[in-house]
Amino acid sequence: GVPAAAVAVDHYSLVVNPSLPAIPMFTLAGYLLAESGAPRRLIEVFDALFGRFRGGAAVATVLACTFFTSFTGASGVTVLALGGLAMPLLLSTGYRERNALGLVTAAGLPGTLLMPALPLILYAIIAGVSIEALFLAGALPALLMAAIVAAYGVWRQPARVGPAPKFDGTRVRKALADAKWELSVPVVPIAALSSGLATPMESAALTALYVLFVTAVVHRDLHITRDVPRVMAECGLIIGGILLIMGLALGLTDYLVDAEVPARLVAWAKESIGSRIAFLLALYLVLLLAGCVIEIYPAIMVLVPIVSHVGAAFGIDPLHLGIIFLANMELGYLTPLVGLNLFFASYRFGKPVGEVFRAVLPLFCALALGVLLITYIPWLSTFLPALRG
Repeated sequence: GVPAAAVAVDHYSLVVNPSLPAIPMFTLAGYLLAESGAPRRLIEVFDALFGRFRGGAAVATVLACTFFTSFTGASGVTVLALGGLAMPLLLSTGYRERNALGLVTAAGLPGTLLMPALPLILYAIIAGVSIEALFLAGALPALLMAAIVAAYGVWRQPARVGPAPKFDGTRVRKALADAKWELSVPVVPIAALSSGLATPMESAALTALYVLFVTAVVHRDLHITRDVPRVMAECGLIIGGILLIMGLALGLTDYLVDAEVPARLVAWAKESIGSRIAFLLALYLVLLLAGCVIEIYPAIMVLVPIVSHVGAAFGIDPLHLGIIFLANMELGYLTPLVGLNLFFASYRFGKPVGEVFRAVLPLFCALALGVLLITYIPWLSTFLPALRG
């Protein structure tokens, strides 16, 4: 009974969210970093700081990959950009090839929970929560996930033969000096947002401009007329695909709301599940299964409106619910069928996908337990937002 013209008007109102321009800006910053010499400089910094410790190469890999993924928004891109640097580093310190392969494939996952990763921004837009608050909510869970991967790396490194290398202050100072511009990148959006002088969209634009200046002017890794347009075109292809998916997914979501599907699911969940503890376990299992068969961006756009309605009915904090959702989807990068990191690692290192999955399986199980902790310990997600008020 609705006129056809109303559908177009309704859809247009869904896809002109004022926060949307933050997505291509932050993604462009990540692509510029990926195409520059930033991966090499970041690996050198963290290896200089932690490489002399047992498992130091694994810690360096996790920190560098997590930092890098927070800007690319895709840990698969991190596998491609840093894999060729991290893999030799791990092998040179005695890691077996299988353990090194698993670490490189999984090391970037915690970065998808850190500012300004694209999944965080998308979730905030779709769920209607504060982008700044969700950035804060993801910090401690990301730290937990990174600690799990790093602890696995420390555990799997063979015992060192001979004395540990001494601290090389000259190397550390040189590495920090070389990478100071890249290490300062997170300061730009954090300072812009916390000062109240910039919106998320404006802080994203400032970040992209800063990274462009660093990569094309300071380090001159990218030629301003030859390389930068190519990188912008590649970024545009990715973002264009995401926005097309987003437009159609929002249309589907709008229909589901009009058909009262979320309301019916809420009523069914209250009748069938009853308690919050049981609901969280059911949510964990459902999202873990969804992560196996649905890529993270369509999952955010189609499932979040439904999940947020049901979560609200059980009194789940919206920020906590968001981190539960993203952490589960994050695990999807390591699952078979559509685990993108498995395919990226298979392509990057010339290994069968089955071999990559066997290498990642222990980390997958450990991270699944970490997500379970995030699910049942709400203050991991709510402490920092509450502290900021």
